Amino acid sequence: MQKTLQDSPADDGFLSHGPATGGKTLVDRDRVALWWLPMELIGEEDWPRLGSLLSEEERVRSARFHFERDREIYTAAHAACRGLLSYCLGPPPESFRFSVEDHGKPELICPSGEPRFRVNISHTKGCAAVALTQDHDIGVDVEWLQRTAEADALAKRMFADSEYRAVVATSEVEKLDVFLSYWTLKEAYVKAIGKGLSQPLDAFAFDLEETRITFRDHMADDPANWHFERYRLGPKHLMALAVRHPAKERLSVDTRQAPLGYLLDLAGS
Repeated sequence: MQKTLQDSPADDGFLSHGPATGGKTLVDRDRVALWWLPMELIGEEDWPRLGSLLSEEERVRSARFHFERDREIYTAAHAACRGLLSYCLGPPPESFRFSVEDHGKPELICPSGEPRFRVNISHTKGCAAVALTQDHDIGVDVEWLQRTAEADALAKRMFADSEYRAVVATSEVEKLDVFLSYWTLKEAYVKAIGKGLSQPLDAFAFDLEETRITFRDHMADDPANWHFERYRLGPKHLMALAVRHPAKERLSVDTRQAPLGYLLDLAGS
């Protein structure tokens, strides 16, 4: 099932009570925090402050982008990431450091003997997203809906047969929506397992109605260990979340629009 997110969710999630204080954290092994940040909310005067949340290495990388739109979405995604870490864990944004694992997946460096927190970032035209939990593999993907794509041809080349048939059978009006619904779920999964597109996308398939995964090789992975959610972020974006969790009935996912005011306050004046 696809969830439609509103700009102001009901104040009933664990993120609604304000940032972590007193050495306590807001996420644990049974909690996932997920923020999405629409670029249209960010004013021209906000960019220097958001950029100040990035590490020196991230600022250097941002400056290398040729197009301003690429610099901005990179800045928004990494500012949201560091902001969510501070909001949920407490330390200031500049204190967090990352390593790069196989296939280029960034991992938060956590002190030995302390909980291992896992974070994942995604961005597309007009939107950034970041997801955070403790211990478990996690992946998020956000995609822009107002693009052109040869959905049938791409699905035939990259998707499982059942997914390809579903895309082909969809009307032209809804075809890109269905294609990207599969794509965001697949991207979230391969990002969670840390393999990126080195993992063949036709080796597993999704059922959109139940948001459930199956594997061509039944020994490859266990569907029972995975929780997926998919979202519509207004008319322009789709987003999907993947979390490996052994007891999904205990899992709590709090998804809401990133508080831009908090990020700007975190950056200072």
